[in-house]
Amino acid sequence: MLIHIKNMVCDRCKMIVGQQLESLGFTVKLVSLGQAEITPEPTEEQLQMIAANLKVSGFELISKEMDKTVEAIKNVVIELIHHSDLSEIKVSYSDLIASKLGKDYAHLSRLFSNSQDTTIERFIIGQKVEKIKELLEYGELNLNEIAYQMGYSSSAHLSAQFKSITGLTPSQYKTNKFKSRKSLDRL
Repeated sequence: MLIHIKNMVCDRCKMIVGQQLESLGFTVKLVSLGQAEITPEPTEEQLQMIAANLKVSGFELISKEMDKTVEAIKNVVIELIHHSDLSEIKVSYSDLIASKLGKDYAHLSRLFSNSQDTTIERFIIGQKVEKIKELLEYGELNLNEIAYQMGYSSSAHLSAQFKSITGLTPSQYKTNKFKSRKSLDRL
């Protein structure tokens, strides 16, 4: 059975969820961002037990179809922004999301906006800004290299978008001793 899990945004999350499900006596066939495939199929009582165990670690079992779709959108975006080289992506994010989920983007966009009180585009920008913060803190790339890696047309475009979200220029953020990065599950 495939179960859907909210706030599962990294490899460490997948490991924790897998361990928790195994500790409850399930065989874990697959764990990916936002979902896990387990056997045997859990009873309703076991699903409640899974939900309670996951909640302790900050995860949430998802049962509504709309919530599953919204979480799938978030996971596609997180995978793209945080685990891909954006300079190599030659199609629009909307086309990628629609293709990965096999659904019409206009439908996905409405669903996401109604559920999250923000647009997919704003969510993508928020994820990109958090990734830029991470790259700035590492200090291994200059702003032009970060702009290229993140798929921006220029460092000026990156800087303008970064400042509109954070209120700081990238250089101001880099010198600020009180960094304000957010964890991926809080975006």
